[in-house]
Amino acid sequence: MAETMKGLHRSHRCAELGTANIGETVTVMGWVQKSRNKGGIIFVDLRDRSGILQLIFEEADCGGDNFAKAEKLRSEFVVAATGKVEARSGAVNENLATGGIEVRVAEVRVLSEAQTPPFPIEADSKTKEELRLKYRFLDLRRPDIQSKLMLRSQVATKVRAVLAEEGFLEIETPILIKSTPEGARDYLVPSRVHQGKFYALPQSPQLFKQLLMCSGYDRYFQIAKCFRDEDLRADRQPEFTQIDMEMSFVDVDDVIAVNERLIQKVFKDAIGLDVPLPIPRMTWQEAMDRYGSDKPDTRFGMELVDVSKAVEGCGFGVFTGALENGGSVRGINAKGQGQMPRKKIDALVEFAKGFGAKGLAYAAIQPDGSVKSSFAKFMTEEQMKALTEAMDAQPGDLLLFAADKNKVVWDVLGNLRLEIARNLELFDKNQFRFLWVTEFPLLEWSEEQGRYVAMHHPFTMPMEEDLDKLDSDPGAVRAKAYDIVLNGTELGGGSVRIFQADVQEKMFEVLGFTKEQAQERFGFLLDAFQYGVPPHAGLAYGFDRLMMLMTGADSIREVIAFPKVKDASDLMTNAPDVVDPVQLEELGIGITADE
Repeated sequence: MAETMKGLHRSHRCAELGTANIGETVTVMGWVQKSRNKGGIIFVDLRDRSGILQLIFEEADCGGDNFAKAEKLRSEFVVAATGKVEARSGAVNENLATGGIEVRVAEVRVLSEAQTPPFPIEADSKTKEELRLKYRFLDLRRPDIQSKLMLRSQVATKVRAVLAEEGFLEIETPILIKSTPEGARDYLVPSRVHQGKFYALPQSPQLFKQLLMCSGYDRYFQIAKCFRDEDLRADRQPEFTQIDMEMSFVDVDDVIAVNERLIQKVFKDAIGLDVPLPIPRMTWQEAMDRYGSDKPDTRFGMELVDVSKAVEGCGFGVFTGALENGGSVRGINAKGQGQMPRKKIDALVEFAKGFGAKGLAYAAIQPDGSVKSSFAKFMTEEQMKALTEAMDAQPGDLLLFAADKNKVVWDVLGNLRLEIARNLELFDKNQFRFLWVTEFPLLEWSEEQGRYVAMHHPFTMPMEEDLDKLDSDPGAVRAKAYDIVLNGTELGGGSVRIFQADVQEKMFEVLGFTKEQAQERFGFLLDAFQYGVPPHAGLAYGFDRLMMLMTGADSIREVIAFPKVKDASDLMTNAPDVVDPVQLEELGIGITADE
């Protein structure tokens, strides 16, 4: 039968003890990591969130009853132990913070027994993720997961402290809101009181934080839960956390300055990283032209090169056809990879096809300077020379080319560049390279909807010098938008907001909304804009992504206590699940069975 804590009080966590505590009588509590019975003496590794501490039991010291309990201890039993801290009797364990001491136990209580866990509770588990997530309550006991979640807590605390110093107020916004479908799909919540009507869970606090600026709160932030009903990837979850902020009477440079100070202080205090300021900036156009990505990884080179002029009028129809259709021909130079086996090149071609390429042209520069190419027979010697010079090719290099519409070429080569870098380990995983990407397009054309859609959201301010293009050339309008990128991952994004009613009306018009539709969806915001609204701007970080990068995790699932898997289900609780028909009846909802 389990014992109680009556009369006992924990004096220290396990790893809070050290050689300075030798001679003290302490009480520690935690889980048994492992037990070793050496006959007449028992060693127990006790674990809590702080680390591991060695307990030693000898019958002469702790009495027969306590020693008998120690003999029955198994992994994951929860115990409380009181004893004296001593210098470790055996060899010092350099791998443990408490490796120089042990606690000679006088009294032990078994607070809870445990079944044998389905996998070892240890760092760097090789257990399949599906099993770990089914027993997430056990997985969360592993030291590497605990260290990630404890760092997450420290970062949240630091963010709050820094933003408070910067004059921000922490204000909560609603979770049950009006659905405003523009972007990802909303999660909907049926109303029992208003049958047939639905709340939505917020994809972000966007509208409310703008209203807070209208209300005069000047600087707002929130560590906010957000929800998007979208397909998942390694850095996506249906519910996620944002570090969200908004500021009044500011422009782009003001927002960037505050956030650079935030980044510098948080990274220094949390992981000891010095982030040099100012963080480099790059326009969206430059990022796409150089890296084929609006979130470029700048830890390595292999930048895209536009060779359209070099191949004009050549005999290779793939190149000339792309140019005739308004596209471009671009390439990347994989330095020193000219002898890459054909099998690996074919694998890169297949990889490129996954991003819209019809194929991939390549040229390997041989050690003697000759060119082995998939398209050489269509090029004159002078044309091939002009092409290789444009690519700054040297003997031993591998040149890879894509020819299509710009969007396809960027997507293909941007991803191909990353794939080659991963395969060849061209970047240092311990390096942190920050970058601001600015001046995004305001709009992008949706073939599916047959209209322009907002690249960020409908409340993003156009660059003032591009306002006159909203009617004549909407696709050329740049936004006062900015993303903060780290190692090829978008950490956060934001923009200066539209605060003039006429500009907001024009934006809705370009997006295809009638005045009635705009009023129906966003009326409460538009109404607020009639009563004096300050210029304002904001930014939101993906907190889970931030922690994934800070901890070196492969997925945000490692830095979320109870994550979902790729089909948005929870393997531990079996959510989502069916509900009682009575609940559906109360909501006025019927379920249509799949045929």
